[in-house]
Amino acid sequence: MSSQTLTFKPVNYSQASFKKAPIVSLQGMPVLLFNQQQLTLLEALEQKKVKIFSECRSGYCGQCKTKVKSGNVTYIKEPLVTLEADECLPCCCVPDGDIDLALSAEGAEVVGRVASPKPTMNSEVVSTNLPVQG
Repeated sequence: MSSQTLTFKPVNYSQASFKKAPIVSLQGMPVLLFNQQQLTLLEALEQKKVKIFSECRSGYCGQCKTKVKSGNVTYIKEPLVTLEADECLPCCCVPDGDIDLALSAEGAEVVGRVASPKPTMNSEVVSTNLPVQG
């Protein structure tokens, strides 16, 4: 039987680097949180039912070429298609922080904030007969 020794190693959080999951927006509307459950930006968009055309899924054909309104991407595979500075190929990249794409959110599964119900005041007056301390 082997024994394990558990040790505590304090973490210096001031030196730790935490990176939040990028928010992917379409025309300024947040659509998804890229939490790296998908391999590429294209897969994440497709999972949310975003209408985006693709063919090769490997950066060869350029059919998924998309305008980037703001933000940057990191390529998993180097694309073979010539791109402008404001374009990306979602089939072979991941967002490198929050990103806004020039794609329509129409038909996409967009998660919106659920408004919390506002408390309402009851119009009934409840009287209590508590002793008054003096």
